[in-house]
Amino acid sequence: MKSLSWFTTACLALSIALCCVCLSPEASAQNARKERKQRARAAQKANQPPATPQIKPPAGAAIGGNKATPIDRISAAKGFQVELLYSVPGQEQGSWVNLCTDNKGRLLVSDQFGGLYRITPPAPGEAVSGADVEQVPANIRGVNGMIWAFDALYVGVNDYEQKISSGMYRITDSNGDDQLDKVELLHKVDSRSDHGVHALVPTPDGEAFYLVTGNNTTPPPLADTSPVRQVWGEDHLLPSMPDGRGHNRGVLAPGGIIYRVTPDGQKFEAVASGFRNIFDAAVNRDGELFTYDADMEYDFNTPWYRPTRICHVTSGAEFGWRNGAGKRMPFYADNLPPVLDIGPGSPTGMTFGYGAKFPAKYQNALYSLDWSWGKLYAVHLEPDGATYTATKEEFVTGAPLPITDAIIHPTDGAMYFTIGGRRVQSGLYRVTYVGDESTAPVQYVAKENKARDTRHMLEQFHGHQNPKAIQTAWPYLADDDRFIRFAARTAVEHQPTAEWADKALTESDPAKQVEALLALARVTGVCPQHRKPETPPVDAAIRSKLLDAVIAIDAQKLAEPQQLTLQRATQIILNRFGRPDDATVAKLIERFDPLFPSQSPEVNWLLCETLGWLQSPTVAAKAIALINTAPTQEEQMQYARSIRMLTAGWTPELRTSYFEWFLKAANYRGGASFEKFIEFIRNDAVASLTPAEKSSMAALLAKKPEKKSALEHLGEVFAGRSETKWTLDELSAAAKSELTKRDHANGQKMFAASGCYACHRFQNQGGMTGPDLTSAGRRYSPHDLLDQVLNPSKVINEQFSAITVVTEAGLTHTGVVVNLSGDQLTLNTDLTDPNKRVSIDRKTIDELIVSKTSPMPEGLFNRMTKDEILNLVAYVISGGDAQHEVFAK
Repeated sequence: MKSLSWFTTACLALSIALCCVCLSPEASAQNARKERKQRARAAQKANQPPATPQIKPPAGAAIGGNKATPIDRISAAKGFQVELLYSVPGQEQGSWVNLCTDNKGRLLVSDQFGGLYRITPPAPGEAVSGADVEQVPANIRGVNGMIWAFDALYVGVNDYEQKISSGMYRITDSNGDDQLDKVELLHKVDSRSDHGVHALVPTPDGEAFYLVTGNNTTPPPLADTSPVRQVWGEDHLLPSMPDGRGHNRGVLAPGGIIYRVTPDGQKFEAVASGFRNIFDAAVNRDGELFTYDADMEYDFNTPWYRPTRICHVTSGAEFGWRNGAGKRMPFYADNLPPVLDIGPGSPTGMTFGYGAKFPAKYQNALYSLDWSWGKLYAVHLEPDGATYTATKEEFVTGAPLPITDAIIHPTDGAMYFTIGGRRVQSGLYRVTYVGDESTAPVQYVAKENKARDTRHMLEQFHGHQNPKAIQTAWPYLADDDRFIRFAARTAVEHQPTAEWADKALTESDPAKQVEALLALARVTGVCPQHRKPETPPVDAAIRSKLLDAVIAIDAQKLAEPQQLTLQRATQIILNRFGRPDDATVAKLIERFDPLFPSQSPEVNWLLCETLGWLQSPTVAAKAIALINTAPTQEEQMQYARSIRMLTAGWTPELRTSYFEWFLKAANYRGGASFEKFIEFIRNDAVASLTPAEKSSMAALLAKKPEKKSALEHLGEVFAGRSETKWTLDELSAAAKSELTKRDHANGQKMFAASGCYACHRFQNQGGMTGPDLTSAGRRYSPHDLLDQVLNPSKVINEQFSAITVVTEAGLTHTGVVVNLSGDQLTLNTDLTDPNKRVSIDRKTIDELIVSKTSPMPEGLFNRMTKDEILNLVAYVISGGDAQHEVFAK
């Protein structure tokens, strides 16, 4: 399982402590406790209402009693009930992470660090007793995925302790006594600790399995028929920065892979790659595969951080995980986007609701499990061209609910799920529907979907050479549907290059040509980090042809998707083939310089990198202007990163502005590696200075940043202003009549200046210690939004409330849980600074108090003008869309 995300909710924090902490029983310490409680209350008095309640643990909630989270701490969607069937005795049976049923409908469960157990599901309303839990005699451990198929139990083993080989196994009954006792290793798969070998999922044709693996696995030898063409690379034009804390340094592409594996475990085909730590996957009735992936939480608040997400896994797909700062963003053309961003979390199991005795909506849902936030999401998918769109619903939530796996039982139609992992208290639960809606089985009716059919047609050429492939796929390189374009390019890449190279170089339609050039660069060039001694030297002739074709395209006439593809193709050409001659460099600069800056931050991202690498004489001034005006630290950081090795076009004033930005950025906050990444960028920038520049700038380079609190830093825009105590009535009245002709740029500036990005996600930037505000305009009226800001403690989302912990030693800490490991509970004590943490031994916790004060401070509007407030409201209501009607002039 993935390490617990730092942004775990306060609700989870509170309840894990309540349900898993043994409070000290010594009566002799009562007086000392009383004094500590008084001090804790006194410490909070200035910031909390006086009636803050003390939370008492529910009966039997101590971990020593082996009690799983009680159902009164679990919520389910309307009409559903949750039963706690079994609290797992951890010392004897470990912590459960996987579920499946055998050929007789019995449940099979696995201990993350131990063996397997078998349970006959009890009748409705009944629980499971210890005597009902049979230990499976098979000598197996570390099962992270399993499925009953072909009269056997197939498992994926990821043994963290390396007592047995990780890989794919088959377990059978050797003598007909109804006991699984024979274990066969079908294929060893090398993996290291977490992010290794995980789930096994039947393929739609029923003839093979999908094997789900994370980015700490080493790919076994792959069949030539793999849909993923093995020409992957890092493809960073500028040198990538490794993780600041050393995590996975040296781990290169392809990252996590989903394989198609034959039942004998001998043939491995790579279906899709570029994942980080996928734990499970599921196939819908259309035969489409989905998985749930998470990005690196150390990267939080950097431009390359991506939220946890649901991915539609199509043939040959690439999802862009790379080490450190090298991740491919969703807008990269050599990468596919998710169908849904979930937000913070730690993905575990997945299943569709098919066969459940649930209402129709829930029978068709994709259930995605989040370990750290304790959520079981029902994801509702709708076809959208060759892929899907999706919305999420919180189906089951609990505190704590470190949920690991879920299945729909084929006989009783109930959902069964487990909690556990990382040796935390484990349990087995059942979800049934007791409401009034019909639970009649939904009959699957295949609906016509021409776009999906087109993609499937193109996917038939993946992994195979076919004389009809180029003629068939070529027209679809310019298709409006991104998933169809990707499938078409992948089909072309699998064909002999001699059949289509000249066609790519001479194509007259630029929309087709940019995709074709991207394909040609990938299959004819070799990423420097993946170059082997036997790899042929760079073919300068192909490089010249590719770059001549790039230069011949009038990029200013391209639509944005094709502009992005052209820029990405150019980067891969330059990365894989190396720097061309000066004349070609000059032509590239002449072609791309007029495009930068553009109105698109995504296009600017790529253009700034490319022009910086080419040493354009104008990019320094343009990039510094963007750094000085970009509203978010992520966007500023990306431009600063892109010009860190630039030596052309600098003036003393531009250099000064650049290095003054680093002093400002020292007060930006992010994940555990954030400060190191800023340091890496600055180190490269200093290294790019000439000796004369270093000498003339010595004082500035030696200057230490002035550390400020988050509020001090964010409030600089309003320095010197007087305060106005705005009321809800006057601002709400103004919003009713004046929320038109608003200023988009100013609204964005106010969103950043007021500190919203510090805690809230908005349009793929910002923090996650508060709710994501991207869709706030669909949830809140202007009045409600104003009320939330003016009165932040009026209604607090329980996920984002804080707790105060008092220890037996008299120490008081307030914050939210960011990690769990053994008996250690780690709090984030400053929501604007993910790295401000304290670790507490859970056995020493004496008292927990729920905060009734919102972490969001009051008075955020006090130094704004009315127009600035309305611009900010318009910006949020519009979802950041500059074309929204509130900005129409």
